[in-house]
Amino acid sequence: MEIKILEDRTNPLLQRHEIRFEVAHATAPSPTRENVRVELAKAVHAAKDRVVIERMHARFGIAVTRGSANVYETADAAKAISREHILIRNGLKEKPAASGAAGAASAPAAPPAAEAPKPEAPAPIVAEAPAPAPKPATEPAPAAPAPAKRPRAAPKKE
Repeated sequence: MEIKILEDRTNPLLQRHEIRFEVAHATAPSPTRENVRVELAKAVHAAKDRVVIERMHARFGIAVTRGSANVYETADAAKAISREHILIRNGLKEKPAASGAAGAASAPAAPPAAEAPKPEAPAPIVAEAPAPAPKPATEPAPAAPAPAKRPRAAPKKE
């Protein structure tokens, strides 16, 4: 796996170097984010915990992966500035546990007798449709006259 730095920009406001890179992996599958972080840290002479890979894209049929990364001045700056889901992808932060499953497992279960009985749901109210009003007795409407027929024109001979 060979890593090539395509662009290196300094961003002093965010305390980082923004790097665009290309990884050639002719004899191997697409590299993992962790492997690229290690190689990129070696290439820029930085600690691995300061390197945050933003994105990587492996194109179909080509053994080259392109991406972008940020190398922060300190690990604390990396954790404070980078987005949470990017830190989770890079292994710098743990994924938060789901609130429903973790909350139920960590809280002690109360005995079933201590629970208050749940009130029964009231029966749904079904409104009856009003009966249609009877029609007054009237004389039937006169039938409409049939439309007048027009004679067909004879086909033209040419």
